[in-house]
Amino acid sequence: MNVGILGLGTLGRTLALGLREHGHVTTLGATTRTPREAPPELAHVQIFASNVELARWSDVLFLCVKPFQMESVLREIAPELREGLLLISNAASVRIEQLGKWAQWRLPIVRAMPNMPCRIGAGMTVLTAGSDVSDEELSLARSLFEVLGRVAIVEENLMDAATGLSACGPAYVYLIVEAMSEAGVKLGIPRKTATLLAAQALYGSAKLVLESNLHPAALKDEVTTPAGCTVDALTVLEEGRMRSTLLNAVVAAASRSAELSA
Repeated sequence: MNVGILGLGTLGRTLALGLREHGHVTTLGATTRTPREAPPELAHVQIFASNVELARWSDVLFLCVKPFQMESVLREIAPELREGLLLISNAASVRIEQLGKWAQWRLPIVRAMPNMPCRIGAGMTVLTAGSDVSDEELSLARSLFEVLGRVAIVEENLMDAATGLSACGPAYVYLIVEAMSEAGVKLGIPRKTATLLAAQALYGSAKLVLESNLHPAALKDEVTTPAGCTVDALTVLEEGRMRSTLLNAVVAAASRSAELSA
């Protein structure tokens, strides 16, 4: 199977490295804005001179360009799209109906919304499929992203919500880690150690949510002993409306994603 990556930017490189690392794909090709030899870490990737050549060669083609570039790229390669090729778009807010129109409705299309931790194999990717995508094709798309972390499949009308929650989500977490780390520094902990303590606390807590299958509220209650330190901290967070602020932040990001796709 030839897997093409149209656009070897941050996400394209992540896909190329992840697929090589986990051995699911041995034949990778890509295009870059300026055709050149692949850097040493991507020596396993064949660099094509044009998007059209890459489209002709590929069995699966990841579209890893910016949303505003998607129309021109698809119109460029549309005449070369052949039966049996699966298109996977990673562009935020660009709907399957738009993609299909630009691709002249030649092929099945899957939309993917990965997030930043895919870079280290701990990502979350949300997929949605066009009506003409078979179960086998969707399963193939899922298996390709599973090497980068976890995968969920939703209806397309939930993609904006998924964007606000999981694609934008790492930014919320980084802000929390930063704030907790600053608190550690204020209390006298060296900055590097404070960042380690904060980041590991979030990492371990999230891992426990995923592996225990317990509701986050139940786990929170286990940490919160009567008259202890944690209940005082939680009281401050509730007074600061952290819960509702995070909820509103996710909704705002999802609403913006919907505006961009309108």
